[in-house]
Order: sequence, then C-alpha cells, then structure tokens
Amino acid sequence: MAFPPAFLDELVARNPIEDVVGQYVTLRRSGSNLFGLCPFHGEKTASFSVAPDKGIFYCFGCHKGGSVINFQMEIEGMSYPDAVRALAKRAGMEVPGDEQYQSRYHQQERLWALHKEAARFFHSQLYAPVGEQALKYAMDRGMPKSILTKFGIGYAPDSWDALVKAMRQKGYTDEELQQSGLVTVSRKNGNLFDRFRDRLMFPIIDVRGYVIGFGGRIMKKDDSAAKYLNSPETLIFNKRKNLFALNFAKKSKLGYLILVEGYMDAIALHQYGFDCAVASLGTALTEDGAALLSRYTDQVVLIYDSDTAGQNATKRAIPILEKAGLQVKVLQVRDAKDPDEYLKKFGADKFKNLLEESANRVEYQLNAIRKKYDIREDDQKVKYLQECAELIATLPSAVRREVYGGRVAEDAKISMDAMQMEISRAYKRRTQREKKQQEKQSLAPARNHQPHSRSIRYDNVKSAMAEEQLLGQLFREPVLLDQIPELKPDQFSVPLFGRVFEQLTRRFREGMEISLGGLTDVTSEEMSHLAGILHSQTGPISEQALKDCVRTIQSEYEAGQVVSENDLLAVQKRMKERKGMKA
Repeated sequence: MAFPPAFLDELVARNPIEDVVGQYVTLRRSGSNLFGLCPFHGEKTASFSVAPDKGIFYCFGCHKGGSVINFQMEIEGMSYPDAVRALAKRAGMEVPGDEQYQSRYHQQERLWALHKEAARFFHSQLYAPVGEQALKYAMDRGMPKSILTKFGIGYAPDSWDALVKAMRQKGYTDEELQQSGLVTVSRKNGNLFDRFRDRLMFPIIDVRGYVIGFGGRIMKKDDSAAKYLNSPETLIFNKRKNLFALNFAKKSKLGYLILVEGYMDAIALHQYGFDCAVASLGTALTEDGAALLSRYTDQVVLIYDSDTAGQNATKRAIPILEKAGLQVKVLQVRDAKDPDEYLKKFGADKFKNLLEESANRVEYQLNAIRKKYDIREDDQKVKYLQECAELIATLPSAVRREVYGGRVAEDAKISMDAMQMEISRAYKRRTQREKKQQEKQSLAPARNHQPHSRSIRYDNVKSAMAEEQLLGQLFREPVLLDQIPELKPDQFSVPLFGRVFEQLTRRFREGMEISLGGLTDVTSEEMSHLAGILHSQTGPISEQALKDCVRTIQSEYEAGQVVSENDLLAVQKRMKERKGMKA
C-alpha cells in the first residue's frame, strides 16, 4: 500500500527515533548521538548509533540502518505497511485509506483473534467430559488449576474436526483456518482436519500478549507419534524468534532469566516461584532467540537436561548466548533428569541452593574438558592442559586468566608458572589471529570501496563516491537542491542514488520534508546503506564541494557514454567484417 507522503512525514515527526529505539535499547548520549548495544546482532561494545537530528539509526557492526519505520520493521519482523500502522497506533494517528482492511496487518489481526479463540476452546475442553483424562494427567504432573489457568493450558479432543467446527461457528473462514496452521487439508477430498488431536495444549504467547501458536504434548506412550507437536511457521508465528513463557518472565524481578528445554520445565519453575524461566520452541536455541533474551536481561542460567543430548545442547548454546552479549551460568541438575523432576522431588529451597552454586560458563567448560582426559597418563595430561589453556586464553581479564590457570595447574599437579606460560602463548596466538582479521576487514573497504550490501554495486567508484557525498549533503541541507538544476537521475552510476535524488528533488519542489523516513520504494538493504552514508556525513557543508560532486558525476557519465558509443561502433564494425567474410 502506498501511504500519502504528508502522512508519512507526520508519522516520522510524531515518533522520535530515540523514543522508539529507547523502548528496546538502553541508549547513552555521546556528543549529538546516542549509543547502545545493537539489538540485531550480539556484541559487547556499543556500535549501535542513533542520530536524533537526522532521524536515523545505524549499526557499525552489522550495518543495519534507516529511519524509525525501518527500525520498527527490523525489531518486530514487520512488513513496511505493518510497521507504519504500528507507529501510527503508537502516536494515536489514523492510517488513511480503506485498503488497510485488505492488508497483511488485517490478516495478522484475524489470526491473532483466531488463535485466542482456539486457546479458549482448548482450555474449555480440558474441563469438559471429553477432557477428563487430560485433566487427570495434568493434575498427576503436579499442575494445579491456578497454573492451568495462568498458562491457558488446554486439551485438543481426540476428534478429526472439533476445532474446525468450533472456529467456523465463530465466523472464521476455511482460508483463515488454513493460514493459522491449526488444521490440515485432506489430499483426497480437500476437507479440513484438526492438526492437534488428543494432546495437552500449551498456548505460545509473544511478548505483546498475542497467542501466536501452540505446542501439543502427547499423554500416552506411543513411539509412532512425536512427544511434542508444534504449530508450523505462519504469518504470525516464527519459532526461531519466540520463546515460551517470555511474556511472563520479562516481568521478573530476579535479575536473570533461566533457559530450559521444554514447556513443562518452564511451567514447573514458574509454579515454584522462579518466574524468570523460558523455553525454546521445539528447536535448539537460535541467534534470534538469544537476541530476544538480551532485550530483557544481561545474565542467563542454562538448565538443560542431564542426558548427553542436553549437555551437547548446552555446549552449543553457550557461544550463541555470549555472542548476544549475555553472561552465562550453567546449572547441572543432580539426581533428576530435568528441573521439573528435581522440583517435585526436592522442592524450591534445594533448587535455589543449586542455582546459587551454578557454575559460570568457564567452570562448566573446564569441567567438561576434564572429563575427556585421564590425566594420570602423561600424553593425556598434556592434551588436557593445552585445551584448558586455549579456553582460558579467550578470557579478556588477566586476573581471570590467572585464577582459572591456577585451578587447572593445581588439578593437574604442575607448576603455576608452566601453566601461565602455556596460557600466555595461547593468548598471543589468539590476539594475533584477531589482529590479522581486523586488519583484513579494515583494508577491504579501502581497497574496493564496495558497499556491504550485495544488492548494491559501485561499478564506477569515482562517480559513486561523489554521489554519496552529494546525497549526504542534500539530506543535511536540502536548500542546496536549488544549486543543481541540471543534474539528472540517469546520470548517477548507482541506480539507487539516482532514484533517491529524484525523490529528494520532487519532495523539495513540493515543499515536503527531506528525510530517510519519507523515501519510498527502497529495500531494507538499500535503506541501511543510505543510513550508513548519512551517518558518516559529519563535516562542514560546502557549496563548492557540492558543485565538484556534480561535475564529477556528469563527467563520469559522459565518459561512460563515449565508451558505450565506441563499443557499439566496434561491434558494428565486427559484424560488417563477418558479413564480408561470409560473402
């Protein structure tokens, strides 16, 4: 949908970018800009910048950037129209145009409402005669009515179409039911059937409070059926970008979040007073999930199952969480296979003691390395010490390297000096590798001047540099557009810049605002690239520099035209020669 330019200008003005970003990122002022940790990739030093005077954000690490609308799109995974509508709602503005009812956002609203009705249906079935065995199962698993109500737990009847019929009666179409992922379609006759049958149902609720999907747990031992069945990916559900129970855990005052493997573990922890527990949705922890956690805490306690699969999952999760800037502790449950079982056996107080004893990730990883080797044998001891040294060398603090090195040396019964020497060598190797990588990255842009976005190319670097400078100055001082009436969009070597220049010129002539937020028909990658250019334009504005840019663009364009004309003449000449040879 195309929104009126005047409406977009007002939308951007009434949604200051620092206020919108500040809802998700802790920002600190440095000069005229604000800085914080990027919400789109893991980092420990703030490379995410907001420039309120320019109305843009830009990350120097992952190179995402743009206007307040682009930020809303990226942070919530929205389409452009949906982001506009969300910001309009925030500012109390009405979105013009009747076609909004045909929009993707309207479809989302219908799916949210459908899922809410489905959750009510499943919950009601738990207390109906058809759900008698399911209710008994839940009670036997230690879930009182208060917990069943809090989490909206329900029951999907052992019927082919109980949900289909109930939702049709509520006015939902077959097309909407298929879009929801709650039904499947028969290949034989096209009839709709319930996806979830004879399962205990767990609504998946996002941080905004919308029911976006379900997890269904089988209650009988059946090797032919999956223990858990989750909603498929839909317009409103992406399992990689959501976590079970985060809608409750985000409000916790405990100061950390607990990450567990399953719904039952998370629910048990909440039931016993640990209201900071969340679970991943039927998949291993992803970078998206870790980034989501980092919005609400800086410390995560990992409590995965004690079996081999759980411990392997722990090892995979640690670097993902640390990449997101999170401090990681690991709790290994003893005398029980998971937190749910432990709490029911020993209670909340003993679990709290376990939490207080939980190891940080270094202790956990050192213990894991220790189990791999028999240090009574010399060659095994050497390998053990070398692997420990490599791990300890990753620690930025010299004090921490010395402390952990001392522990390992004591365990292996070698001198502290020998261990520190091995750690020092490993640390030097690591820092040299990182230095070379940084030098390689810093030299790459200077060598080829190519943008980070693969969809944008600089075929004529000299002209592209002039085009960058020109646009940067025009965004900062639009009145300079009066100084360059003879420049045409098709003279730009980078098509994106030509399109932007055309839009700026048109908006300026119509007396409209000049900002990134007012641009249309620009992709997210292109917007990020423009934001990076605008962010780098900090020097004085010069009319002479502007004219020099125009001359460069025009002269490079004319030179390219001459080359193209000569190429054409050469092709024509070769064709004539070939015809002569054939004759």
